[in-house]
Amino acid sequence: MLIGQGFDAHRFAPGRPLVLGGVEIPHDQGMLAHSDGDVLIHALCDALLGAAGLGDIGRHFPDTDDAYAGIDSRILLRRVIESLHARGLRVHNADMTLIAQRPKLAPHIPGMVEVLAADMQCDPARVNVKATTMEHMGFTGRGEGIAASASVLLVE
Repeated sequence: MLIGQGFDAHRFAPGRPLVLGGVEIPHDQGMLAHSDGDVLIHALCDALLGAAGLGDIGRHFPDTDDAYAGIDSRILLRRVIESLHARGLRVHNADMTLIAQRPKLAPHIPGMVEVLAADMQCDPARVNVKATTMEHMGFTGRGEGIAASASVLLVE
C-alpha cells in the first residue's frame, strides 16, 4: 500500500467558470489558473502522483506549456490514473477536503464523488469529498479563493 497527500489553492477571478471535482458550480467567479483551476482535482493528482513517487502535477503538466492552457483537469486526472495503472497501481480510496467560505458546496458533493470515482475507475464508496469554511479567517475565509487537500491510498 502507498499513501499520498496533496494540496492546492487558487484565487478567484471574474469571468471564469467555477469547476470543482469536475463539476461546474454556479458562482459569480471562477479560479485564476493556467488550466480550468479545479483545485480539488489538482490536489487529488498531487496525492496520487506523490503516493506513486512520481513527483507532482507541475512536473507532469507544467503551467509553462501552452498545451495545458485552459485544459479540463479531468483530462489530467485520467492521465495520472493511466500512468498509475501502467505501473500496476490502483486507487483503494481517496479522501478530500474543499476549503471555501463561499459558495455553498454541500449540494454539489455527490456529483463530485460520482465524477471523481468514474475518472479514477473505482467504487464511489471509496471516494469521500468534504467541504469546510475557515470561519472567515485567511484568504479562503475572506472569500478570495478556494483551497483543497487530498489523501489517497494506492494498492498494487
